[in-house]
Amino acid sequence: MSACSSDSSGESDGDSSEDGGSASGKVEIFSWWTGAGEEDGLLALIDLFEEEHPDIEVDNAAVSGGAGTNAKAVLTTRMQGDDPPSTFQVHGGEELNKSWVAADKMEPINDLYEENEWMDKFPEELIELVSQGEDIYSVPVNIHRGNVIFYNLEVFEENGIEVPTTFDEFFTAADQLQDAGIVPLALGDKESWTATQIFENVLLGVLGPDDYSKLFAGEIDFDDERVVDAVEKFGKMLDYVNEDHASRNWQDSAQLVANGEAAMINMGDWAKGYFANDLNLEANKDFGYVAFPETDGDFAVITDTFGLPKGIENPDEVKKFLTVLGSVEGQDAFNPLKGSIPARVDADLSKYDDYGKDTMEDFKTSRLIPSLAHGSAASEGFVTKANQAVNIFVTQREADNLIEALQNAAPEM
Repeated sequence: MSACSSDSSGESDGDSSEDGGSASGKVEIFSWWTGAGEEDGLLALIDLFEEEHPDIEVDNAAVSGGAGTNAKAVLTTRMQGDDPPSTFQVHGGEELNKSWVAADKMEPINDLYEENEWMDKFPEELIELVSQGEDIYSVPVNIHRGNVIFYNLEVFEENGIEVPTTFDEFFTAADQLQDAGIVPLALGDKESWTATQIFENVLLGVLGPDDYSKLFAGEIDFDDERVVDAVEKFGKMLDYVNEDHASRNWQDSAQLVANGEAAMINMGDWAKGYFANDLNLEANKDFGYVAFPETDGDFAVITDTFGLPKGIENPDEVKKFLTVLGSVEGQDAFNPLKGSIPARVDADLSKYDDYGKDTMEDFKTSRLIPSLAHGSAASEGFVTKANQAVNIFVTQREADNLIEALQNAAPEM
């Protein structure tokens, strides 16, 4: 994979960047979007960009595997080697800010927000996730919600089970499902972030949004009695998962819910895209959805964003891509296929299904909470250690060891 500048002749086409680089007429878009739904969304976005800018060549430099871990490893090597792609996928929050902004690898793009009048098109809390101080560093293309329980409607109806909204209701429903020979909660933690996502949502449900944020700001310790309570509830939830969870990825576990072998799954709403696009299931007919227990009114936000790396030779072309990415048309081309909702608050509701419409409304009215598992709440170093600690806990169920590991990792937050 070559950098966007590797085949540039160095001859100016009349556009020059502020730092003296010449425009190359090419944009390399670096991501890990190679799976079903997400690849379709990316290709639709690229098609729209090429329609608007037929003179700019697009290099779709997506890297597959590892739910983004392979791409992130390649990106780190390139960024450290002063060989950045034109623009790259990065989660808003600490993954962006502590990995690349703090390392002085990104250019601020306040001017792009001003030119496109975006400041009131994205929620203020979301703009804060992609900012450091007064400077904005990336454009959010989508929003995923991490604190969702998807469930098989037929399984719930046939067994007369109420959809749980509290932890007590969840455990009551789980016992009923287990008695009926159905796995209550599907899990595929072949990649450990899926278990971490459940854990972060238990933390959110127990602590509430304010103290959840304080926990990852270092203002509450991990040995707080409420964190201990959350670990115990998390462990109890794990008593209800499928025995083969370690050999499954998230799609495999979602398949269990789709075919009725399992009743529920806590997954980001890319699972909705998988249900709808790959399995031809319909929201509110084949599957339902509800906020994770005791997190109604909270929105665990996961946002994919793209920015402007320092040192590239084609900033003008990249800004044109970012402008399409941040437009209503761009977000409405991408998100219905991806299964996400637009980051903008003025998108076309008619392009989204029932789940999309409901989630867009929740996005406007809920508290936005950064996800730990997806790099928004804490640094990449802390997330790596948290994933390792959670993975060990899933196997060994030693609460004290999990809490101690999180305490030891806390200085890296």
